[in-house]
Amino acid sequence: MRVHSLRTRTTAATSIVLLAATLGACSSDDEGGTAGGAASGPLEVWSRSTPEPAATYQKVFAAFTAKTGIEVDYQGVVEFDTQLQSRASAKDLPDVLINDAGSLGNYVSQGLLTPIDRESIAGQESIADETWQQNVGIDGETYGVPWSRQTFATVVRKDWREKLGLPVPTNWDELTALATAFGTQDPDGNGQADTYGMVIPGTAKNGYIGWWASSYIWQAGGDLLRSTGDGTFESAIDSPETRTAAEFVRTQFCTPGNTVPGAINLTTGDSPFFQEGTAGIYLTGPYQWSAFDAALGKDAYEVIPMPKGPVGTTALAEGENIYFGAGSDKADQQKALAEFLITPEAQELGMTVEPLPSGGSTQAVVRLPVNSDVDVVATTGDDRWKVVEDNYESDSRTFEWSINFTPFRQALGEGMNAIAADCGSDIDAGLKSIDEAFTAELESQDLLK
Repeated sequence: MRVHSLRTRTTAATSIVLLAATLGACSSDDEGGTAGGAASGPLEVWSRSTPEPAATYQKVFAAFTAKTGIEVDYQGVVEFDTQLQSRASAKDLPDVLINDAGSLGNYVSQGLLTPIDRESIAGQESIADETWQQNVGIDGETYGVPWSRQTFATVVRKDWREKLGLPVPTNWDELTALATAFGTQDPDGNGQADTYGMVIPGTAKNGYIGWWASSYIWQAGGDLLRSTGDGTFESAIDSPETRTAAEFVRTQFCTPGNTVPGAINLTTGDSPFFQEGTAGIYLTGPYQWSAFDAALGKDAYEVIPMPKGPVGTTALAEGENIYFGAGSDKADQQKALAEFLITPEAQELGMTVEPLPSGGSTQAVVRLPVNSDVDVVATTGDDRWKVVEDNYESDSRTFEWSINFTPFRQALGEGMNAIAADCGSDIDAGLKSIDEAFTAELESQDLLK
């Protein structure tokens, strides 16, 4: 089995190299530049961004151009992966991609990225080895330069909690009790039954509920995939610990008032309930804070340490990487941009929020800085970031970024959605179904020992 597996991976790696070579042969700038970094013309850079974060990126790239003289053709792309696939089909990828760190394995499997020599990146030593290790593919090559990291955080309506005389929740039982109180005890004092406990993006679409529930699975001592060595894995989802997490999740959906109406079918885009003042608890990314601040005011809510599950306080960690598009003829410029983006100057620029002339404000594109010389609280003046930083450093986990994790997240979302949607469902059978889907996907990706 291992001989076959290694042969398959060798073939896959060869295919990736051939695709990269094909992209390289078909990619050139308008000035006819050649590979090796001597090309002229602007460096094309994409990020997955709406206008508010895109405005921050524009400021960062302007500083890069002022320092280096290298022009940047920047695009904030909302439908990032759809447009990226279109460009890949045309064998004309952007030179640099700034996108989810969790996309690494997927992009590598498609041959979209050029490997990076970490030691050649000036300033690379300012980034922790553990953070660099997150960017290593299944083949042992490094495929991304870290740009930003964050964990999920629990936000709570402080004014509601204090009105009801309840403590900051420190464990699952207290969190559940607070959700029930918010949904049944009129915390906004308007005399109407129009408030709820938790905002939960519970749809199976794009695996949303699995993404949200993963922190609770780890807090219960459960797991998703387990490394078996030599780049192989096995499913670890079907366990008593994960069952405990699934019971906790279903309790929220099956307790009146604990979740917003229709939560089982909602995405994050369909879930404005916290900032609209109808829900009081949200486990979400800190990128939401600026919207909450604008809608509610900073004093109305609090960012709390993760309430402890049966085993711990683990939070899902995410982030963004700087990727080099395969086939680019601007290797020197790619490297120069990456080196600038990990400097304290660029990291701090990426963390700065400013008013927009049209109203509203820009959005930070660096959450927790990857450069160890940058202090997130000192830079932002916001003590709430200390909660996220402490959780990231002491008790956080990522999905398995070295592989194409997207199908696993989808299978987890479908299984958890089915469990939560039916208050009488057989949780053991539901976990077994996810386990079978995980095992089949591992076999499909030739990752099963």
